[in-house]
Amino acid sequence: MKRYAVTIVVLVVATALLAATTVVPEKQKEPIVPKKKTVLWNSKDFTGWKLFVRDPDHDVTKTWSVKDGVIRCTGRPAGYMRTEADYANYLFHVEWRWPGNGGNNGALVHMSGLDKVWPKSLECQLHSGNAGDFWVIGGIEIKEHAKKGKRVRGRRTIKLKKSSEKPLGQWNAYDIICKDDWVVVLVNGVLQNVGTRCSDKSGKICLQSEGTPIEYRNIYIEPLE
Repeated sequence: MKRYAVTIVVLVVATALLAATTVVPEKQKEPIVPKKKTVLWNSKDFTGWKLFVRDPDHDVTKTWSVKDGVIRCTGRPAGYMRTEADYANYLFHVEWRWPGNGGNNGALVHMSGLDKVWPKSLECQLHSGNAGDFWVIGGIEIKEHAKKGKRVRGRRTIKLKKSSEKPLGQWNAYDIICKDDWVVVLVNGVLQNVGTRCSDKSGKICLQSEGTPIEYRNIYIEPLE
């Protein structure tokens, strides 16, 4: 009898230790579908956003800062600022400009998974002269890229029209419409690309740090009618 009692105690202790060390995954939250125009960036700090760079020892405030209602990004090291929440079925608006020479950057939609360079997402390109291109990253896919054709270069799907960007130093506007499995981008009001049958329909929104100083402002989402 005593032997059985010891066995039971051992089993109870083992069960308790297993429970203590088992990580119960957090319940997946449903993506936010905006019901009204919602400002994503408050023009003062990074509330509601996470700052991430490739180098874990780097001070992210050396890359990202705010002055006079404008986000200033040095472009180094590589990384991004991303929303803490996931979104679906929205119009995303952001304005950007190059304070010096133009360079590389992008806005990522439907971002998911671990923070890394670069995460699973669909990049809406901001590279100067190429704003409006799509890049598929981390396994995400759209019909226009998958079927190949003359507009596809590797992971890139080239925009539909010639550049509609403004001269360097001036503010540009990006409007990115994500509706079900469609992603539509307009640069300064000009339709530049359409992605259909996107493999992901929701996720976080990111603005990249990708090698060149860039500035952002006026960041919000709106519902789709």
